[in-house]
Amino acid sequence: MTEFIPSWRTTVAGIGAMLVAIGGALSATFDNDPATTADWAAVIAACIAGFGLIFARDNKVSSEQAGAK
Repeated sequence: MTEFIPSWRTTVAGIGAMLVAIGGALSATFDNDPATTADWAAVIAACIAGFGLIFARDNKVSSEQAGAK
């Protein structure tokens, strides 16, 4: 896995952050309780942070391994 995605730790964290945010919003939207609503601003913020983590480089990955040099 590390030969395909050198910074797999931050990529997994980013995908997880987005899945949790979207799953929570969908759960609140479709739970048949009109009192619960999704906080879409928080979902968008979490997805932006998730994308940032996907494109971030792990501390254990050198510039050469990440393809920066």
